[in-house]
Amino acid sequence: MPVEPDLILTNARVLTMDREKPRAQAVALAGAQILAVGAHTAIAPLAGSATRVMDAAGRALLPGFVESHLHLFAGGAELAQVQLAGVRGEAELTARVRAHAAGRDDRGIRCPAADCALQGEGPSTRAALDLVCPDRPLLSTAMDHHNVWANTAALRGAGLFQGLATPPGSEVVMAADGPASGELRKAAAFSPLLRLAGAEPGRPGLDIGGEPDQPPTPAERAVDKAAIRALLAHAARHGFTPIINMNGKLYTLELLAEIMADGDLTARVKVPFHFRNPMDLSALETASALAAGWQGDWLSSGSVKLFMDGVIDSRTALMLNDYADQPGRRGEALFGAGHFAEIAVEADRRGLQIAVHAIGDGAVRRVLDGYGEALRANGRRDSRHRIEDAEPIDPAYIPRFGTLGALPSIQPPHPPGAMDVPLEPTLTRFGRARRGDTYPWAALVGAGARLCFASDWPVSDISALRGIPAALTRQPWADGLPDHRIGLMATLETSGLGGAYGEHMDHRKGRVSQGCLGDLVLLSRDIDATPPDRIAALAVDLTLCDGRVTRGALA
Repeated sequence: MPVEPDLILTNARVLTMDREKPRAQAVALAGAQILAVGAHTAIAPLAGSATRVMDAAGRALLPGFVESHLHLFAGGAELAQVQLAGVRGEAELTARVRAHAAGRDDRGIRCPAADCALQGEGPSTRAALDLVCPDRPLLSTAMDHHNVWANTAALRGAGLFQGLATPPGSEVVMAADGPASGELRKAAAFSPLLRLAGAEPGRPGLDIGGEPDQPPTPAERAVDKAAIRALLAHAARHGFTPIINMNGKLYTLELLAEIMADGDLTARVKVPFHFRNPMDLSALETASALAAGWQGDWLSSGSVKLFMDGVIDSRTALMLNDYADQPGRRGEALFGAGHFAEIAVEADRRGLQIAVHAIGDGAVRRVLDGYGEALRANGRRDSRHRIEDAEPIDPAYIPRFGTLGALPSIQPPHPPGAMDVPLEPTLTRFGRARRGDTYPWAALVGAGARLCFASDWPVSDISALRGIPAALTRQPWADGLPDHRIGLMATLETSGLGGAYGEHMDHRKGRVSQGCLGDLVLLSRDIDATPPDRIAALAVDLTLCDGRVTRGALA
């Protein structure tokens, strides 16, 4: 007996991301799956007495956006903190912080998404932040979330005023006159500050990939779930149906399972095992246990996340050559080449996918070399190992993405000047000689790499409708440099199907095709007919995940 659709969306501009049938007018859903896709005349007769029919009025209907790289706890927690994106100057900063602090008794105030030159030329100092907030701890987190600036109250309260011994790649920066300057590089340096600032919401450690030090109390679990719920609602508002978390372990999955049991999970979530450099190879047994225990359509694991280096602006990204503005400095790796190769070989042998934060060209090369060792040791399989960020890339290594089948997981908001990131100090750090092979998306595609675009929320705005035009309107930084844009349809594909491919789910996600999951996003207009510089003005009118409305309403 023919299946009757629950819902038909018709009179739409359907961009299917299915190359055999790239466009359609109508989609029928039955339960959690897409039943049929085609012309209105083919789909309309499928309607039964209980079928709901919605006229899309010529709006664009796409696969649900795939958020391929975000930080779940950090993003959810920061929605309740002082937002500094776009804030410049001490007066505006002070007004924003004091308005937030009025009537609150927080142990500390956290301000995400700060420009490193927020208060003028050069990074903020503790003395400058003391003028903004002298009486309680103030933490200002850099846009890239790899640096924190703190006032004196925060440094003293966390026991960092006289410095702290940290592992390679991390640093409590000291002032010329002795005490800490207020700048802290990488999590090992600023973690004590997060503990001092407390939870509002989201407890410190969770947002940088750790497990709770002690079994959480029911109240703490409620706070942590509130952070996740806030992120899920935020993601649904922006049309995301699957998300890939880049920090987290078993506790994250347990909280998500509780939310799912309550019927409130509004996106499919993949959670990796976070491998840190003090760990030995036996820790991968836990990653394998997570992979075996979490394989559902809604919650899954099966990957290992590592950090190879830091970021460009703090000169902690690992470079092949000196930073242009600091001769002799090339950043530091968190894993030696031999150590990382051992991890890659063992993780690959276990069938685990590997995802590595590697921003500098030295870090990218080291990770690709490790993937090459895994291929030689274990033979070729459909591993789809990933490199997260990959900003400057040695041109000689670009073809290796294709030959190794490695995926560049790229963030369109990150190139300086493309969206919210200022041109400086990043361009100065790169130097003129390296700007042409930085964020080389078109070259990667030409070498056979499969890109997946993401936001890196909360490092950048989660909105795909801002990230897509950032990718399309990005300009070379100087005459004669290559244009690394890849066009609208390719950009849309990398924002959905590319992300689904990146989690081995492109047969069920990222396409509007019969048998795929009922994950769809309806935009306010036809994106294909919208000039690139106007795409950010579009809105998400409807998000469907598993055939269920998670944003908007059926008209």
